[in-house]
Amino acid sequence: MMPTNMFCVSTSWNFKQHQNAEGIVNEIRELGIENIELNFSLSSKLVEEFVLLKNKGMANIVSLHNYCPVPDGIDPSKASPDNPCLSSIIEEERLEAVANTKKTIDYANRLNAKAVVLHVGRVNIKGRTISLGRAGKESSLYGEIKAKMVEERKENSRPYFEMAIRSLEELEPYADKMGISLGVENRYYFREIPSIDEMCHILDHFGGSRIYYWHDAGHAQMHENLGLAEHEDYLKKLTGRLLGVHLHDISGIQDHKVPGDGKFDFKKLIPYIKKDTLKVIEAHQPATSDDLKRGIKFLTEIFKQTKE
Repeated sequence: MMPTNMFCVSTSWNFKQHQNAEGIVNEIRELGIENIELNFSLSSKLVEEFVLLKNKGMANIVSLHNYCPVPDGIDPSKASPDNPCLSSIIEEERLEAVANTKKTIDYANRLNAKAVVLHVGRVNIKGRTISLGRAGKESSLYGEIKAKMVEERKENSRPYFEMAIRSLEELEPYADKMGISLGVENRYYFREIPSIDEMCHILDHFGGSRIYYWHDAGHAQMHENLGLAEHEDYLKKLTGRLLGVHLHDISGIQDHKVPGDGKFDFKKLIPYIKKDTLKVIEAHQPATSDDLKRGIKFLTEIFKQTKE
């Protein structure tokens, strides 16, 4: 396939299938994709290999998903963008999260990347998102579960959101110094930060800074599927500070499918996406190379319509 710079592919798709960075890069290049996002499950050794490849002109890394590399002492197979947590009310953990995010920013600078994608934390309440999805909108349990979710989050969110803001206040000057933009991602689970209103607050608080919105299409659509938010509300309210998008398909609450293999109408994104918006395909296994090629072709036809 002819190389394209329209899209990036996240290494979340194929990193488990390779023992080294070169193998990961070569398989993605075989898709016809030059640009890569490094995911959050990569060891320090592997990320250093990506630096070497970049220095040799063999890899073009556009973005990194925090934490990259995996923080010391954490098994890569158990890595999480929220461990440690940027919204933790335990100061030791929050500072550890900030320090590890700065390490990701350092690597982004070394790799000449444009952005770091952030999960900024969660409210420490019981997770009920999956239960809501399993109940379904037609269930008698749906209203009960949803009301409980909304009430618990509203009552408990403030201290965690304040810590997320504090962490971003500590990270933004560092990112600016290193020439890296930070994309705060909308999340999958309802208890996670930020909600749409919280994201609006973040962008108002950090207006004109290195902090932007990162739109995950699958997550936004999942919230619409569950009756928690309207997908386009994210984009209508936040598109002015949109840095990038994660592109993956979804059926019900099952996301990270190859674009075209689920039920999301990607044409919904067209009014809000510009040519310079970072577009990262974040499909997961068991997607094959042929599946990804088909998905890339599917998206290419759609995003030909994007504006300048």
